[in-house]
Amino acid sequence: MARPASHPVTGRVVLVTGAARGIGAATARELHARGARLSLVGLEPERLAALAEELGRDAAWFEADVTDPQALRAAVDGTVERFGGIDVVLANAGVAPVGTVTTLDDAAWERTIEVNLLGVYRTIRATLPHVIERRGYVLPIASLAAALHAPLMSSYAASKAGVEALANALRAELAPKGVAVGCAYFSYIDTDMVREAHAHPATQKAGLFGGVAPLSAAVAALADAIERRARRACAPRWVGPVLWARGVVNPLVGIVAARRGDVRRAVEIAEANPQAPGSGPLSPARRAG
Repeated sequence: MARPASHPVTGRVVLVTGAARGIGAATARELHARGARLSLVGLEPERLAALAEELGRDAAWFEADVTDPQALRAAVDGTVERFGGIDVVLANAGVAPVGTVTTLDDAAWERTIEVNLLGVYRTIRATLPHVIERRGYVLPIASLAAALHAPLMSSYAASKAGVEALANALRAELAPKGVAVGCAYFSYIDTDMVREAHAHPATQKAGLFGGVAPLSAAVAALADAIERRARRACAPRWVGPVLWARGVVNPLVGIVAARRGDVRRAVEIAEANPQAPGSGPLSPARRAG
């Protein structure tokens, strides 16, 4: 059972990146149901506009790529003009290409860092003056991959480990200002981005990745964390204990990867299919996270 909210979102302004689909869109709906006012930031303007219309007068949308500082600043300025300020920022936009360091396209690897890490930094930096003014809450999305570094996910793991480090440092910096900082950790959640990654032949034929949790698990974890100003949001629930045990579990990942035939097969397939779905140019689903 979720702990009761100590900071209800009713009337609070929440800016969400990657809001066009997946975790971003679903969490925006849940926060709106709890009384929040939403700034929906992302790509795919048709989807953003439809979601804002669905949520009504307490929602506004802004098209912006998190790799574009100017567009992000315009979205933040538009949010403040519309709602008067920002209480919470949910830095959710992300991408997840599949492939090995040897063969993954350079642009895809570097774009992952650009979106997942620098995009989170830019989002937080742009919103921070307004969040500080309201003694609000910052919640970037990391991943279980920040702690467990699986093969075929080097760029994703590196970016999410960076997000976790950013959140930890920022938490100490902002505590004297009355701003709380969380960090979200998910395993595989049922989103377009994960489904596209699972379409890669290495994940299909070699069985490298495990089960997928429902989208509702991530949404509930994020909404509850925002209302508690929590240090962590985890989904599924077993992710939390794994994070605490990372010092033991992460070395085991490397040992298992070296010994399991299916993992070796996955690497072979990935290197033989560097342009397979899930590894090449980013689709709208994966660009929007």
